[in-house]
Amino acid sequence: MAFAMVGFIILVTSCLMTNILAAVSSIAILGSETTSSSSSSCVGDPGMKRDGLRVAFEAWNFCNEVGTEAPSMGSPRAADCFDLSSSSTNKLDGGGGYHLNHKVTEADNRLGVGNSFPGLSRKGLHDPDLYAAEKELYLGTLCQVIQNLTNPWQFWMIMLKNGNYDTTSGLCPQNGKKVPPFPPGRFPCFGDGCMNQPILAHHPTSITLSGTESTNSAISDSVPVMRGGFNGSYDDSNATSISYFEVTWEKSVGVGSWEFNHKLKTSNKYPWLMLYLRADATKGFSGGYHYDTRGMLHTLPESPNFKVRLSLDVKKGGGSKSQFYLIDMGSCWKNNGDPCDGDVLTDITRYSEMIINPEIPAWCAPSALENCPPYHISPNNTKIYRNNTGSFPYGAYHYYCAPGNAQHLEKPYSTCDPYSNPQAQELVQLLPHPIWGEYGYPTKQGEGWVGDARTWELDVGGLSSRLYFYQDPGSKAAKRIWTSLDVGTEIFVSNKDEEAEWSVSDFDVIIT
Repeated sequence: MAFAMVGFIILVTSCLMTNILAAVSSIAILGSETTSSSSSSCVGDPGMKRDGLRVAFEAWNFCNEVGTEAPSMGSPRAADCFDLSSSSTNKLDGGGGYHLNHKVTEADNRLGVGNSFPGLSRKGLHDPDLYAAEKELYLGTLCQVIQNLTNPWQFWMIMLKNGNYDTTSGLCPQNGKKVPPFPPGRFPCFGDGCMNQPILAHHPTSITLSGTESTNSAISDSVPVMRGGFNGSYDDSNATSISYFEVTWEKSVGVGSWEFNHKLKTSNKYPWLMLYLRADATKGFSGGYHYDTRGMLHTLPESPNFKVRLSLDVKKGGGSKSQFYLIDMGSCWKNNGDPCDGDVLTDITRYSEMIINPEIPAWCAPSALENCPPYHISPNNTKIYRNNTGSFPYGAYHYYCAPGNAQHLEKPYSTCDPYSNPQAQELVQLLPHPIWGEYGYPTKQGEGWVGDARTWELDVGGLSSRLYFYQDPGSKAAKRIWTSLDVGTEIFVSNKDEEAEWSVSDFDVIIT
């Protein structure tokens, strides 16, 4: 790359966080502080306060696969995981006597198809899609923290996705079904290679007493500070405009929360990019995937009994097409209410997303009922149908779309994009509105946006229990168990380069 690469994400019914303090000779392992919510937290690192960080990176193409690895980059999975140690005999180094014991090597991060590692299947060795999924499991074994002997967890997950789709490639299934190529034009693609994976640079976390300006107000030069990151681009050095992504993290030893700082820039060749910090399931299918995953959620939260707490500071919004999600929740269940089992023809990814960009309009309207869910359920459990123009909160919904393989849809309806997930999907996209105030969500446009940094406590469980999701008539209601919770943006196709920048800290998922 000709440009500088400086610095580089998102579950069981109750959980218990146990502190770990081990002494090895004269070295004390640090980084597993208690928090007030630890006894009810679903994540391995409640509030992001643990000094021993666990974070990983994954990149996907349009249909949540890999397709082809970027040259010399290996499979697009990487991790930065370490424990913090201290020694009374080592107080004069740049880390003030502290040391980071890294669990993942750069050789691990650069593993790509054709390179073996423990646990890799014969089938996965030369299949880029399977290889990436199995590499994630391998990195999980290196990063895993075991608590209470029964609740292992692995890492926060940084997810990057390229929205280009070469329809002539036939790579993406339609609602889970393999379909032949079709003419271009419906999705962005500059031609052959538009679904490529990114160049990725890793800056392993290091520790220092001072010398680097910090964006985190809690950081002080009087105590050791840990910093690291991932960054990169989809474009090569010859491009006239350059896409860019970056996630950096920093924390003072023993103080406060990790702060994850994100940057995302689109380019004319890559006008649709997504970047999220995810708390994913430690096993099973995270939102949008049909592979076994690893993550931070050692306990799966179930509606209605959980909340999400986080601090968010949006510095740049990403333009008028940036669907910035204060919280995005993902899960999977079949149209008959059964849990997903990996059958992409019958599994349905379910998403609900609160979009806080005030430039995103409500597509749901009395004149566009197909963009609305069939009904809205109020906090007092009153059902309001979308044709009730005097009472339905149209402004509370950006867009609703039904699964493309649903058999009993109520007209009029809109079905979700059938190509961007390995199986059919259902979307419930929300906007700030007074109707969501009881759940702690924004009640008016602009709340939580640029210049309005806040710490949120969201009754995600309560809200998600009342949202409409399609099921076949007469089927048993699905258990709404959520396997992914994330924050970030989807910068949709724009006619100019767009930039977004934001920070996330204090992330926690709490059983109520």
